[in-house]
Amino acid sequence: MDSRIAVLGQGLIGRAWAIGFARAGADVTLWDGVEGVADAAPALIAPLVEEMATRGLLFDPVDAVMARLHPCENIAASLEGAVHVQENTPEKLEIKREVLGEIDRLAAPDAVIASSTSGLLPSAMFEGLEGAHRCLVAHPLNPPHLLPAVELVPGPQTDAATLAACHATMQAAGHSLITLKREIPGFVMNRLQGALLDEAFRLVEAGIADPEDVDIALRDGLALRWSIIGPFETIDLNAPGGVSDYIDRYGPMYVDLAIGTEGRPDWTGPVREQVTQDRRARLPLADIPARSAWRDTRLADLALHRRDLKPKD
Repeated sequence: MDSRIAVLGQGLIGRAWAIGFARAGADVTLWDGVEGVADAAPALIAPLVEEMATRGLLFDPVDAVMARLHPCENIAASLEGAVHVQENTPEKLEIKREVLGEIDRLAAPDAVIASSTSGLLPSAMFEGLEGAHRCLVAHPLNPPHLLPAVELVPGPQTDAATLAACHATMQAAGHSLITLKREIPGFVMNRLQGALLDEAFRLVEAGIADPEDVDIALRDGLALRWSIIGPFETIDLNAPGGVSDYIDRYGPMYVDLAIGTEGRPDWTGPVREQVTQDRRARLPLADIPARSAWRDTRLADLALHRRDLKPKD
């Protein structure tokens, strides 16, 4: 990946993007709107890169990957020579519009401008920008240096060349791409996650199961299967005649369940305290950073396992 990429915003997501792009061989410039944050980013990134090395997830030595990271003191310097800009500023429309306006003004005319937003719509973020045609959303899961899925969401003015260029950049960095045909609130991954979370809260709210039971159902059940095949392939394999046979056999059951037709559970009601108490009993708030690091280590192991599962050319 012989290119320069600008990663703007050095929070958790921005640093993870930087790792992934540098791992793939790109020179990566780092900028943040808060003074000193970009300069501090390499020190925070280094342990994560070293951990990837111990798991066999780097192509080059740690020093070579780290040498591709270049903190910049201002946004103009970070954009110089960049063919792709990954914006990761706070999830507030007014902030993003201000930063995106600066990027559009200062970046090379043919540079792709991608936002990591989880829920803001491209039409709202890029409206009125002269370069709206070269802007889109590239939304990852956290952390993107370990989870390959990225959804590309075009805005009303995004052109095909921008979508193709972003697709190529992300693919070169090892990502699996979800390409939406048009924008929709929540995109794809958050809509799926939201539907599952609603049912998870509903089961707890109704006294059907405790939060840990719901987690077990996913962690030790459905998610194990979904980590290697998706829901459509799952049902295709679960009936002798494939997906049509599955629909014939089990479709009526799901109609009877009518999941999603009831009113939404109130996440802010009594169930919030119930779930919070359950989680804090299992994991004190102060232990979340350590558990998050444990999660990332396990995800690294899974990434290596998934890589080994791929057919050899």
